[in-house]
Amino acid sequence: MNRILVIDDDIELCELLNDYLNGEGFTIETVNNGKQGAEKALATEYDLVILDVMLPEMNGFDVLRKIRESSKVPVIMLTARGDDIDRIVGLELGADDYLPKPFNPRELVARIRAIQRRVEVAEPTSSSDPSFAELNVGDIVLCKTNRMVKRAGDNIELTSVEFNLLEVLLTRAGEVISRDDLVEKVLGRRLSAYDRSIDVHVSALRKKLGHYDGNTERIRTIRSVGYLYSLPESQS
Repeated sequence: MNRILVIDDDIELCELLNDYLNGEGFTIETVNNGKQGAEKALATEYDLVILDVMLPEMNGFDVLRKIRESSKVPVIMLTARGDDIDRIVGLELGADDYLPKPFNPRELVARIRAIQRRVEVAEPTSSSDPSFAELNVGDIVLCKTNRMVKRAGDNIELTSVEFNLLEVLLTRAGEVISRDDLVEKVLGRRLSAYDRSIDVHVSALRKKLGHYDGNTERIRTIRSVGYLYSLPESQS
């Protein structure tokens, strides 16, 4: 994960990131407006995109929508500090993570490394054991080898983070998993104060999976602790 596209109209920040990330072993390309950024992100194969929300010609959310139409490249959104709405919208549209401006470049590198570790762990396995390759809970089938999810036989399109989140929940279906554990396993970093990113990802996953028959919630919130993927009656 060494080739990174930075889409930001702050030229000084782009120059700073170029110098700093090059020093960390990354290859950086920068674009200073949204429309060109979306085109470049889809025309060239990058390992990660760093995307600002406020951009000329096409804002960051529209760029992300365009990217997600045909690409699952990891995206880190740059948002205004304290603007929770931007963070929530970005995550709901398929961003993998976010950083509020201004930020320490070391923190950005830590987020990139966390995504890198997550992608490496998610590489398809060559195991021929079907029980290892698939997770089955109720009407949900998660295939690890091709990273596909089906509900009652129908494909469900998930982002990379949503897939990893569902895999952790299904692996421990019927158990309560703390938010701290989910952040470490799914996002590859430690939970920090006021970080609600995992909650937004859970909310998005809930919407895509829907309820069990009878309007039973699949992913239950365990107040002050974390989340639990409910087992269907036939497996409970």
